[in-house]
Amino acid sequence: MPWGFFKKKKPFSSGEGRFFEMLSQQSAKSVEGLEALFQYVEDGSRESANAVRRIEREADELRRILIEELDSTFITPIDREDIYALSRAIDDVLDYANTTVDEMEIYQVQGDEHIKEMVNILRKAARELNDAVKILKDYPKIASEHAVKAKSYENQMEKAYHHALADLFKGSDTIYMLKMREIYRHLSNAADRGDEAANIISSIVMKHT
Repeated sequence: MPWGFFKKKKPFSSGEGRFFEMLSQQSAKSVEGLEALFQYVEDGSRESANAVRRIEREADELRRILIEELDSTFITPIDREDIYALSRAIDDVLDYANTTVDEMEIYQVQGDEHIKEMVNILRKAARELNDAVKILKDYPKIASEHAVKAKSYENQMEKAYHHALADLFKGSDTIYMLKMREIYRHLSNAADRGDEAANIISSIVMKHT
């Protein structure tokens, strides 16, 4: 019996594997950015705010490179639409993180317990997504398990978001309420985009295994 019989079946084509690497770099940058956002909502410093902005710019550059590679490549290991959509969803998470920093500075508000909880949920979800993307090429079924875990954080975010709003509307400062509601909404939207990334990963695995 030939030794090749025992070789692990590869669900994805071996060519153009660089797309998996570029997606992995992008997802790792998302984790880095959300860690920086968590630091910002903890200390409110200009240094932490600038770290989020720098990481978001670096992530944008990674996405631009990926898109250029995608446009110039005829054959891709997975559907090019899936590569584009996954890259976009990951990028959107960091975009919302960056917008959160901008608006907290503009509105001159500090990170309250709800913001800290919501950002903590986001960074946990980002870690699961990064774990999924890193092994998507070689271990898609395990990647899918990480995607499922990432989706569970979206449910946690939904609860945290509504709890935050409930507490917020107990107050009497209407201007403050409007400011904080906007920030809570950005964080909730970030979780939605993370959930979308997890869905795309699960869909990719279903198509190729």
